[in-house]
Amino acid sequence: MGRAKKVVLAYSGGVDTSVCIPYLKQEWGVEEIITLAADLGQGDELEPIRAKALKSGASESLVMDVKDTFIKDYAFGAIQANALYENRYPLGTALARPLIAKILVEVAEKYGADAIAHGCTGKGNDQVRFDVSTAALKPDLKILAPAREWGMSREETIAYGERFGIPAPVKKSSPYSIDKNLLGRSIEAGVLEDPAMEPPEEIYEMTKAIADTPNEPEYIEIGFVRGIPTTINGEPKNPVELIETLNTTAGNHGIGRIDMIENRLVGIKSREIYESPAMIVLINAHRDLESLTLTADVTQYKRGIEQTYTQIVYNGLWYSPLKAALDAFIQKTQERVSGTVRLKLFKGNATIVGRRSENTLYTPDLATYGAEDQFDHKAAEGFIYVWGLPTRVWSQTGQ
Repeated sequence: MGRAKKVVLAYSGGVDTSVCIPYLKQEWGVEEIITLAADLGQGDELEPIRAKALKSGASESLVMDVKDTFIKDYAFGAIQANALYENRYPLGTALARPLIAKILVEVAEKYGADAIAHGCTGKGNDQVRFDVSTAALKPDLKILAPAREWGMSREETIAYGERFGIPAPVKKSSPYSIDKNLLGRSIEAGVLEDPAMEPPEEIYEMTKAIADTPNEPEYIEIGFVRGIPTTINGEPKNPVELIETLNTTAGNHGIGRIDMIENRLVGIKSREIYESPAMIVLINAHRDLESLTLTADVTQYKRGIEQTYTQIVYNGLWYSPLKAALDAFIQKTQERVSGTVRLKLFKGNATIVGRRSENTLYTPDLATYGAEDQFDHKAAEGFIYVWGLPTRVWSQTGQ
């Protein structure tokens, strides 16, 4: 691992990233550390985080509000792609990492740093996402990952920090590892490491328990323009406001909880709990609107593209040639995906109960079984003969 003199550190204010500051200086000879905290809507008080970085030895502590960019340039593309990893997880954490890497690189260029650093361990997916994204954006920039190399337990890490004036957590540390942003929360570790154990209610924050949800359904309408959500109940919303509103509304009905055994990129299985109310609702609504506005062959072919897209985003390849090519395909498919989807929110379910679009391919005169039916039933016999001809020939000659 190459060493560096001036480093930009991805900073959250937690134990690991705080200890990274004295560690990089004392053990690796880094002279200057600039910390960067990205505001992705995690709800933290960012001013105390900024101040903590300076107290921990950073020469400069930056906080950047990138919520709008996060939704417009990262989340909306994933919605257009109906991106659900292993058909369940809407990539809330995975989508944040390439954005953080991008602003790390930009700050490194601005300040003349010769490396970026992060606090990821060697078991997770995020190290791959940071490292590969950085390599794609600026191949000659060094990447330092001290937590991947220092070999300290959490207790040893806290003790190391105390030696350099970094206070230990005031209250008893939560047994859970939690990552949060506008798109949701991921929760792991503690009792959740037993895949047979039901998650305790205390871990949830964005979603109500079913017993506590309203006893009457709530109906909402989500409007899309070219595959991008723009309105709720006919009212225009900016990207951040739209996500926040849906998180609150759907979460109030207990929608958006995911409990899954996930296949990590590094080859291990992990038990993951997610809360992602807005993304779950939006992806389901968007996919339904596509069924109304896309032809059968495009819809069916796009499903394979979506799976590939989801895999490469999960695997840290956001800035890859394949991702760019898939983006072009997906954007082409979205030209007609405009309209409104109506959903019923009730007891943990977001049920789609209606959809409409000016670009609809649903033709009532062809679909109806009533007197208005315009379908030529006589044409069906000839169609079936031609369609079934290969099967008939095979059957006649293959026995």
